[in-house]
Formats: sequence, C-alpha cells, structure tokens
Amino acid sequence: MSRARFLPSLLTLAIAASLTVSIDALAAPAAAPAHAAAKTEAFTSANPFYAPSPLEYQAPQFDKIKDSDYAPALLAGMVQQRKEIDAIANNKAMPTFQNTIVAMERSGQLLTRVSKVFFALSQSSSNPAIEKIEADMAPKLSQHQDAITLNGKLFARIKTIYDQRAKLHLDPESEHLLEKYYDQFVHNGALLNDHDKQTIKGMNERLATLFTQFGQNVLASTKDGAVVVDDKAQLDGLSDADIAAASAAAKARGMDGKYLFPLQNTTTQPVLSSLKNRALREKIYRASIMRSDVAGPHDNRSLIAEVAKIRAERAKLLGYDNFAAYTLEDQMAKTPQAAIDLMTRVAKPAVAKAQAEAARIQQQIDQDQAAAHQPTFKLEPWDWQYYAEQVRKAEYDLDEAQIKPYFKIDTVLQDGVFFAANKMYGLTFKERHDLPVYNPDVRVFEVFDPHGKSIALFYFDYFARDSKHGGAWMDSFVDQSKLLGQHAVVFNVCNFTKPAPGQPALISFDDVTTMFHEFGHGLHGLLSNVEYPMFSGAATPRDFVEFPSQFNENWALEPTVFANYAKNYQTGAPMPAELVAKIKKSATFNQGYDTLEYVEAALLDMAWHQIPADAPLQNADSFEVDALKKYGVDVPQVPPRYRSTYFQHIWGNGYAAGYYAYLWTAVLAQDAFAYFNAHGGMTRENGQHFEDTVLSRGGTKDAHDLWMDFRGAEPSVEPYLQKHGLTSEPAKP
Repeated sequence: MSRARFLPSLLTLAIAASLTVSIDALAAPAAAPAHAAAKTEAFTSANPFYAPSPLEYQAPQFDKIKDSDYAPALLAGMVQQRKEIDAIANNKAMPTFQNTIVAMERSGQLLTRVSKVFFALSQSSSNPAIEKIEADMAPKLSQHQDAITLNGKLFARIKTIYDQRAKLHLDPESEHLLEKYYDQFVHNGALLNDHDKQTIKGMNERLATLFTQFGQNVLASTKDGAVVVDDKAQLDGLSDADIAAASAAAKARGMDGKYLFPLQNTTTQPVLSSLKNRALREKIYRASIMRSDVAGPHDNRSLIAEVAKIRAERAKLLGYDNFAAYTLEDQMAKTPQAAIDLMTRVAKPAVAKAQAEAARIQQQIDQDQAAAHQPTFKLEPWDWQYYAEQVRKAEYDLDEAQIKPYFKIDTVLQDGVFFAANKMYGLTFKERHDLPVYNPDVRVFEVFDPHGKSIALFYFDYFARDSKHGGAWMDSFVDQSKLLGQHAVVFNVCNFTKPAPGQPALISFDDVTTMFHEFGHGLHGLLSNVEYPMFSGAATPRDFVEFPSQFNENWALEPTVFANYAKNYQTGAPMPAELVAKIKKSATFNQGYDTLEYVEAALLDMAWHQIPADAPLQNADSFEVDALKKYGVDVPQVPPRYRSTYFQHIWGNGYAAGYYAYLWTAVLAQDAFAYFNAHGGMTRENGQHFEDTVLSRGGTKDAHDLWMDFRGAEPSVEPYLQKHGLTSEPAKP
C-alpha cells in the first residue's frame, strides 16, 4: 500500500536564487513569523538546497546534503514563501488569475525543494537528528501554512477572481485550479471570524506536534518490539534464507549468535505463516499488537484520543457534523455514509467467508494434533497464518517455499514491473550509477518515453532497516509541472527482508504484488503531464489515488508478464505450468481474512472520525472493541490490519477518515480491469487510453469526471467481489 504523503499544495511551490538568510533575518518580525527565531546555521550558498540541484531533473544532491542543512533551509523556505505571499496579498493591482493564482503556484519553491527530501528521509532513513528537526519543524510548518490559508487579504483576492470566473474564459485546468484554491481556503477556515481563526491555528499546531510524536512513538516501539531468539531450535519451519536473515539482523544490532525478528507495520507478521513453535508465534504476535499500547514513553493511547477530540472540535468550528464529514466533502465518495455503505456491503460476505475459513483451519488444527497424539487447541490469531498455510498446502498443494525461488527482486522489477510498463505505455528504463543516493540499497533508473526521449527518474528503496518506517509507499523528490519546467523524480519505498550477504533477494508473491502496486503510483507521477504543481502526479483525492496502483497489481499475474519474470534465480527456468496454475487457483484463498482485516481497520478509522465534538475523550482500547461490534466485524481470530495505536495512516499520514479509500479504489481497479479484458486486455491502445484519461491528468479534474472519461460508466462492485471470492456472480465488462 501506498503511504503517499503530499505537502499541502500551498507549501509546494519559488525562491529568488540570490537569497541568503541569516539568524537575524529569520528573527526579524517583518520578514518572518516569530517562531522562526531559532538557533541554527545561516542559510548560504554552501547549503545544497540554496538553489535548484544542478543534477539532471534537479535530482537531490544526496552526496552533499547533511542533516544540519535541513533546518536552515526549511526556515529560509518559510521566510521566502511568506515574502512571496505577502507580495501577492498586498499587490496594488486588481486581482487576476496570473498575478494571484499562478503567482501562488510559483511560490515556495525553496520550501518544497527541501521539504520533499527531508520528509522522504524522515520516513525512510531517519535518525535522532532528523527526528528532532521533524519535531521542531512540525508546528512551525503548521503555523506557516495557517499564515497563508488564513490570510484575509489573500483570500479576498482569490474570492474576487472566483466570483468572476464565468467571465474569465479560463482553460479547464486553470478553472479547476481557481476552484481548488477557493475551496481549500474555505475548507481551512477562510470564512471564519478572527477569533475562530486563532482557535483553528492553535488546533493545527497542536495536531502537527501530536502527529510527529505519534509517528516517532510507533517507530520506537516497533524497533523495541523486535523479538530475539537465542535457540535456533525454536525456528523450526523457517527457511534457511529466513534464518540467515534473522541472524544477520541480530548481528547488525550487536547480538551475534542470536536471531532477531523485526516487526512489520501490520498486525499480522509474515514470519507467522511458517513458524512451527506456537509459543514463539504468540510472543511475536503479542509484540506486534501491543505496540504503543502499554504504559511508557511510547504509549499512543491518550495521544490518539486527543487527536480525535481536536479533529472533531475543529470540524464543528468549520460547520461540519464530524471530522469524517469534513474530510469526505471533496473526495469521490462525498459523504461518510457512502463510504460506510460500501464497506458494510463488502463486510457481510467477508465475515461469512472468514468464519468458514476459521472452521476449516480449526479442522486442520484438530487433524494435525491428532496425528501428533497431542490435545487439540482453539484457533487463536497467532495460529491463523501458520495453519492457513497448511490448509493451502493440503488443498492447493502450494508451498510458499516452492514459489520464492522464482521471484528474485531484480528480475521481478526489470522483467516484470518494467516489462508491463513497456507493454502498456511504451516506457523503457536505464539504470543510472552516477547519481547519488541516500542509502547504498537505493537504485536509480532513467525513464524514457516510446520515442526514446528521457522524461523522468525513478528511485527504489526496497529493503527494511531500523531507520525506516514500516509499510510501502510512493512519493516524489520533484513534481512534474510545465509551469515550473520540471520533470518527475519519483521514488518507491518498501520493507522487504534484506537477504544475508551473498544470498539472493527472494520475495513472496504478496511482495511481488506490492512492487506492482507501488509502481502503479510511480506511473501516476512519471507520466504526469500537467501545467500546475497542485495537480501533479498522484495529487488526487485519496479515494482515487489508489486506483492506478491497485489497477497495476493486475498485471502481476497477466500470462505474458508473469512468464517474463517468474524464473528460477539459479537456473533461469520458467515457473512450471502446474505451479502457476496452483497460484491462480489459490487466488481467492484466505480472502475472507484478508478482506475482513482491512475492512475492520477502515471501519475503525471511520468510527474514530465520526465522534461528535462534545463527546468525552475516548479510551482507545474499549473504543476499538465497541466500534468493531457496532459494525458486526468482531471476529476474534481476525484482528484489524492496524490497531489504533500504530495505525499510522490515520494519525498523521493523510488517510484520516480515508482508509476506506483502498476499498473504494479497489472497486474502481477491478471494474477497470474487467473493462480492459472486454476490450483486448494488455495493449498499447488500452494503455494509451488509460494514460491519456487518468495517469497523465493528475488532479486536473474532479475524480468522478476522470473516471467517466476513462470508463464511460459508473463503477460496479461485482468484479471486486468476484476477484476476492465473495460472490458467485460473474464479473461484468
């Protein structure tokens, strides 16, 4: 899944190349907010962010950037954009689209330049220095944004232009930009009185601090929760590669001779599917599910209750019933009820299927225990993955250990992910070894269009490390924009287990799907062809942004693509036909569990964000239990994909009241795939149509309009239900 994090558009956008900002200048009231007066290095031409990078496509100068460069560049960026915005707001000329809206799109380029790199590394290559800067800067950036969005003079100019929009004869993208600016300002409180604006500012600053604290707590508790094993005998069931990786992970932390199992971001841990030792499975599961949920310095329970309360109060102040209603107003779903209706529509068959799966797994447990002359036991959450794997072996004769040798990361990337992009969009890729990277594991590729013209850069960072947040995501170091003359510099980040030295990097088919998913986001950025930075790449509503990524997952099993990358890493032999058939046959296996754990998390998110403003602070643990019961999704053996205390999507990563978007867009993706199959499948013609109507357009239109341009009909949920084995009805083209 993507954890694409886009800075607010008002922070994404020009600096005079000759700017030099010292501490005194930062402290000057006329030039900067009071909060900018902080002890830090002067911002001079020696700072790598001082001017646009001289590297191709303004690729970051990672070989020159130091941690000490970030704070002065961020502060200088805020100062510079504040000056630019003040000049726009105080312009004596009558407001026009060019001198106000376009000028705002050009503003803030220094701040964007440093923010893009800083926040990328705060997620993928953090350290105590970066964490401190992030904590210090979060409230300052919030204040800076508020100084723009709550600027009365600036909004007056925007409103003047907006009120005259029918007479301006703007092109469609420009008209949409004007509407977006007006709506965003109103959405952020531009119509409030001065007292309420100050209240909003205080709330925003507090939330920014809490978001940063939440993320750092999760990172710390995830690291601390890693399980150490002393005795190799306890690791029965794991492959030699998995054991070697655990040994290497322990050695990296100074524990030679032991075995370390770092926690992944989700509740369920991958190692549980093959680990025979039930006591160790339980230990790992409990370490995962109790992250930031025990008293101590990394406890997030009171923090999230405060965030939910502030969000509810903020929504009420802005005229909404709750935060979910506030958030969904500009999404494709439009209302919380529309999102809930879809989730409950899917939840009912998912619960039934999960309960049937649980009964079959319990049967497997009983059989295995009887065969071993041992008493049986009741299925618990830490048992599910292991015994589900046994059921899969029994019913589909499919063993994960048989599959992995055919999925070497580099082969999947170049002969699978890139191959599909070539078939669909005519793209080709050339690895670049001359561009600096922020970690030795990172690789860089130059991207070429069907005519051989260089158009973008793509970075990927696939291996887990202690300095990286969990999950998988896409973002960009540079956004494409014709206005600014910029090409896309996009990156994908994952958390695959790094092999021991000398061992191949082999992954599961789920990981293969993740690679295709994140590159779907990547294509949204790489193929962007928009005028304005606000609309670049994946800058779309949350319940549309996951559409291209989930759609791209489908090519992982497309026969031509699959045959091109699923090859034995030792012999180069293609995967045997019978093994391919088993993978396809088992495609709906465990989908009750997989769908339900997601829907539980999405409904939990919606429950948190429908709390009314006058409700008391919630007890996080009891709130979860009550919410899952309320929606009828409380199946004991199936925990939510994320519990509240480590649910990073909704407490700071932009998916608050929006986690439903993965399901919403999955419905779009499967309906789109059914449409493709009905019109010739994977062809350049179909790919060009998808590029022209979706990938290249970014956020230049309302999401529903983009969908209709592509599909020409309202989306149907049936293809999604069929893919996941939740209905017997055939998919409709």
